[in-house]
Amino acid sequence: MKPNPIYAICNFKDIPSRQAMGFHLMIVDDDGNHQPWSIIVVRWGKKVLGYANKCPHSGVNLDWERNEFLDPYGIRLMCGKHGSTFELGTGRCVEGPCLGGALTPIALAVLDDDICVVGVHLVEDDASANN
Repeated sequence: MKPNPIYAICNFKDIPSRQAMGFHLMIVDDDGNHQPWSIIVVRWGKKVLGYANKCPHSGVNLDWERNEFLDPYGIRLMCGKHGSTFELGTGRCVEGPCLGGALTPIALAVLDDDICVVGVHLVEDDASANN
């Protein structure tokens, strides 16, 4: 395996500016086991930000409906379960039960108009199709 793999997960234009989208992926852990990995990708103009889709307060996914991650003002991520809100740029909880906690950041890069996750090993569909 490469030390810093890069996996394209969507086209940059698939996520409108000032919106967030969730992805349910599978990662390969250090022991070679496959683990579900749910992430949030936020696009803000030309910038993309990524976080694990897991509230630090209770471990639930943030979206209360599919791809509904932002607060009513569209300026913070919000946990649909308990209403905690998180700064987009830092993932830091600024209001709610997990005040002072933070979302787990995900390394992203934009390459050739694709949003890519960096530094993790994903289970690749084409690899499983060959088994």
